[in-house]
Order: sequence, then C-alpha cells, then structure tokens
Amino acid sequence: MDLLWLQRWNFIERAKLERQLWDAFEQGQDLERLVTELRNRLEDPSAETAPFERFRLEVWSECLRRIRKIEATMKDRSPND
Repeated sequence: MDLLWLQRWNFIERAKLERQLWDAFEQGQDLERLVTELRNRLEDPSAETAPFERFRLEVWSECLRRIRKIEATMKDRSPND
C-alpha cells in the first residue's frame, strides 16, 4: 500500500494518467463513458482490479472536471476576444 500512497503524490504518475484522458479528448472519445466504465469496473465485486485503478479513477475524475471547465470557458469567449 505504501507504493500506492507514493504514486498519489508523484507528479509524473499523475501527469501520465491525465495525459491518457487528454489524449482520449483529442481523439474525440466520450470521456464520461470512459470514466463511468472505469467506475463500474471498480464497483463490480466479481471483477479483479488493481489498486492502481482506483487512483486512475481519482485522477481521471479530477481531470474530466478541468477539461469540461476549460471547454465552458472557451465557449463563453467571443470570437472577437
């Protein structure tokens, strides 16, 4: 469990996971679906999941909120700005 704690605070590990979601965004994938599928896998008692996947869900959920906030900000900008 110590390794998982260290990964939570490791900038590089977090950045790698965030990059995965940004790549999916750039490819036009459904980000909500990706996060929901990951959450569902983790909630399935019969599924075997690595502890790292919970960390992935935490990072992806935070990153998804930031992506949507950036999208909203960009939408609100007028073309003349």
